[in-house]
Amino acid sequence: MSTHARRERLLLADLLESSGPEAPTLCDGWRTRDLAAHLVVRERRADAAGGVLLKALQPRLERVQQEFAAKPYEELIQLVRTGPPRMSPFALKQVDEAANTVEFFLHGEDVRRARPDWTPRTIDPVFADALWRRLETTARVYGRRCPVGVVLRRPNGQVAVARKGTPVVTVSGEPSELLVFVSGRQSVARVELEGDEKAVARVREAKLGL
Repeated sequence: MSTHARRERLLLADLLESSGPEAPTLCDGWRTRDLAAHLVVRERRADAAGGVLLKALQPRLERVQQEFAAKPYEELIQLVRTGPPRMSPFALKQVDEAANTVEFFLHGEDVRRARPDWTPRTIDPVFADALWRRLETTARVYGRRCPVGVVLRRPNGQVAVARKGTPVVTVSGEPSELLVFVSGRQSVARVELEGDEKAVARVREAKLGL
């Protein structure tokens, strides 16, 4: 597995383990047990994981995920930590990096920021650049449903367009916080928004994310 994805996997597994199976998350209706089950099904049950994208497969996905959620929590954490089976596409380094780095980072924040006394995680510059590169290529996917224009700006002045249009709202922050914001977690992202007051309010309430 790649450096970033592997590290984020282990950090997330440790966070899930230390939080226990019934801790809250930012994922609507999910406790930590449900989140762990989601991660395992996503990598190990391709026959059900397609329900994330295909409505026809959603009932199967929900059923399989509930089956995994019923397993001992320690077993789920071990499956998250050890990763996919050798024959899974996720076992390929390139796929792991592309599909899991952001996935694991965001779900880690789903656990961390659901706590009332959470504090931001320290992000090293190398990982911050990796998250920014991902934002540069996916920002428009995250912002496609926003009703106004959105520009993302990191402290060094680099910008990425999440949505073309007018009026324009500029969202400023570290790459990690910008990613939290555009992925639909606006209420817990530590960013600054500049623009018309009504446009800013619309961005805060918009359905962002995949």
